[in-house]
Amino acid sequence: MARPGLYRRFRKLLIANRGEIAVRVIRTARAMGLKTVAVYSEADRNALHVALADEAVLLGPARARDSYLNIERLIEAARQTGAEAVHPGYGFLSESAEFAQTCLDAGLVFVGPTAAMITAMGSKSGSKFLMEQAGVPLVPGYHGEAQDEATLANEAARIGFPVLIKASAGGGGRGMRVVNAAGDLADAVTSAKREAKAAFGDDRVLIEKFVQNPRHIEVQIIGDSHGNLVSLFERECTLQRRHQKVIEEAPSPTLTPEQRETVCAAARRAAGAVNYVGAGTIEFVSDGRDVFFIEMNTRLQVEHPVTELITGVDLVEWQLRVAFGEALPLTQDQIRLHGHAIEARVYAENPAKNFMPSVGTIKTWRFPAETGGLRIDAGYRERDVVSPYYDAMLAKMIAWAPTREVAIERLNRGLEDTDVRGIVSNIPFLSSLLTHPDVVANAIDTGFIERHLTHLTQSGAVAGDLELSAAVAAILIGEQTAAKEQGSPWRASGWMPVGLRQRVFSFRQSAANEPRTATLAYGPSVQRLSIEGRETPFSALPTDDGGFDLVCDGVKSHVVAVIEGHELYLRTRNGRFDLHWIDPFGGDDEEQAGEDKIVAPLPGTVVALLAQEGAVLEKGAAILTLEVMKMEQTLRAPFAGRLKAIKCKVGDIVQEGVELADLEPSA
Repeated sequence: MARPGLYRRFRKLLIANRGEIAVRVIRTARAMGLKTVAVYSEADRNALHVALADEAVLLGPARARDSYLNIERLIEAARQTGAEAVHPGYGFLSESAEFAQTCLDAGLVFVGPTAAMITAMGSKSGSKFLMEQAGVPLVPGYHGEAQDEATLANEAARIGFPVLIKASAGGGGRGMRVVNAAGDLADAVTSAKREAKAAFGDDRVLIEKFVQNPRHIEVQIIGDSHGNLVSLFERECTLQRRHQKVIEEAPSPTLTPEQRETVCAAARRAAGAVNYVGAGTIEFVSDGRDVFFIEMNTRLQVEHPVTELITGVDLVEWQLRVAFGEALPLTQDQIRLHGHAIEARVYAENPAKNFMPSVGTIKTWRFPAETGGLRIDAGYRERDVVSPYYDAMLAKMIAWAPTREVAIERLNRGLEDTDVRGIVSNIPFLSSLLTHPDVVANAIDTGFIERHLTHLTQSGAVAGDLELSAAVAAILIGEQTAAKEQGSPWRASGWMPVGLRQRVFSFRQSAANEPRTATLAYGPSVQRLSIEGRETPFSALPTDDGGFDLVCDGVKSHVVAVIEGHELYLRTRNGRFDLHWIDPFGGDDEEQAGEDKIVAPLPGTVVALLAQEGAVLEKGAAILTLEVMKMEQTLRAPFAGRLKAIKCKVGDIVQEGVELADLEPSA
């Protein structure tokens, strides 16, 4: 029986989160007639979720432990604004039994399961025992309380390598390491525990047999306080990198209808073991023959939109109705599967540099319209700042279609029509991944991305004549706009009364490429561009979307261009291109950081020193570890040499570009 007051109707909702999920919850809550309260850190003062909410409360400094993880401050924010309920979103405190109980003790409705349910199912170790009793198949492993080095080593040896170290209290790939040999176990456990402590405040780990070539299947479930519990089909989340999901789709293209019913029934048994109330996800791993329970996430998942699109169910609305004390709107046999949906996570990260997080101000933010089966859940907008303090996800792009093939095509077209500048994004990587023949054929496993990483992150195409023509047009249009001239330089009545003049433009695609030159001849009735002796009439006309239509050799194509100083970003029919304009009038000096500098690539916190002063290091040897955007980044020696000095200590908060160590090259 539910405790009195645990589920009740409310009118004002506080969202204890930020970014995309806060925006997502605000929109559904508003559609249901609820008032919303946002919370924010000092780094998020101007964030989108703050702007959209009816009210907003400052929690504290930028670091999550001082703001979004501060339970006392969150409860006080609810009191200040008169909020009657709290939605935790995902991440942060969404799976904190302490937070759920504190909300209840403060007289607030927690939009999620009870503290007891979170404790029972949120613990990866504890849930294994429940699943065993419920007859849900498990991966062989160790889920005990003993955390000493000897116990973990003995259990790993008993299970047999390779094994997977996992944070007991969290998810999202944090605190997770694959260990292939006994000699690597101690360091992996230390690193996993440190990352788990930073992300979840709990450094306990468990050990499982690492399933070779696995697939990741998960089932969405939701229960109410009247004893109803349903599953809303499964999602395939096999495309992962470092245990972090990248592409998710529903339903799984791997399962037969019979397998689908089997795994969904197992998920209902798993949630039923604790009489689960609220939204949750039962996660399984498959070796191609059998399916094993791995964990339950007692919250809404990042990838929940694909389930919404194939079922027509608004999961946030159902969460809120359950919190009101209502029964689920549909029974199990009323839930229908329709079509196929696939989602890509858009991150501020640089795939070409080992997916290093990217921070800074978003200068360009252009996403396609949400039509034709395309949905975009975003937490940012143009001129927003991506800070180093939180997860680097900018948005999710989701496509629905009657078939998987068409859904993939729609999602890829949406990615191709998206431009995010000012920070580096993973959009080209996502497009390359999504269109890989093996992904289209569903010939994948969770190690697919790592095996194909070189291909998926390779540099784009070399700029051709079309791109040079577009670059020239972009500069001229930009100059015209800046000067606020009347008319267009492309018109016959244009710039000059008589004769022809020439203007030479030089561009370089990268430091490794030789500059290429285009010469523009222009006059009252003619504009011709010559590229390496090839001459063609061309014209360009600005369009309402910020781009322009370019006509070269009688062929019209649309171009998107962004100019930032001497840097040009172009999106043409051939792909995305970054060009450097070599300005003949000067101002083109470039500063390049020396490769021997061991500096902070981004703002972060020093969490480990891995080498000692005076040590002789080989190239690639680990020197120290930074925590950036909740993920650890290890800085390594760029060459062989002696470590003269370490210029930081554990716990230091360092800014981008700060020198952290001094390495002397070997003689």
